[in-house]
Amino acid sequence: MSTTTASINAAQVLAELRTRPGRDNGIHVRDLVARITGQTAPAPALERRVREFVSALRLQGEQICGKPDTGYFMAASPAELDETCRYLRSRAVSGLLIESRMRRVSMPALLGQLSLSDKNNATDTVNS
Repeated sequence: MSTTTASINAAQVLAELRTRPGRDNGIHVRDLVARITGQTAPAPALERRVREFVSALRLQGEQICGKPDTGYFMAASPAELDETCRYLRSRAVSGLLIESRMRRVSMPALLGQLSLSDKNNATDTVNS
């Protein structure tokens, strides 16, 4: 199956991840694409799409955990969920720090600006 004919949807991603509870059952995105599509050749576009679906599913409250070294999996314990949340928070803070330096504003000033812009742009983009 070629990457032009293969497709993946959020329901398929969630169904496969639900068969993978716990860190020891993590699956890397390339393998996840292969499991869903049956395709063994690398498919960067489908891998990006899976990452987008994972983000959207997380925004809907699905407890999809994972880091680059573990692959994706469903939280099997509060500790696994906490570890993933710490990882995601660290990435978010790092991105905000970079933005504050590039804009040459303090983090508190940037966060205040973000708070104001969030109130002006409050929309639900999960199902977009």
